Amino acid sequence: MEERGEEVEEEGGGEEREKIRRKEKKEEREEEKEEERSRRRRGGERKKEEENEEEEDREEEEEER
Repeated sequence: MEERGEEVEEEGGGEEREKIRRKEKKEEREEEKEEERSRRRRGGERKKEEENEEEEDREEEEEER
């Protein structure tokens, strides 16, 4: 059923609108991927900071002994 609807829309000049819609969806997906990468990088940086702090705490504890 959907294929038939798309064919009718293309015949009516909807082909250009469909191209634009696909392009917009693609751009939206790319933006979402970039946001996810950014979140992962920030999360990784926080994790590294936490690990460094933990290591420093352990070193301080060892020095106190």
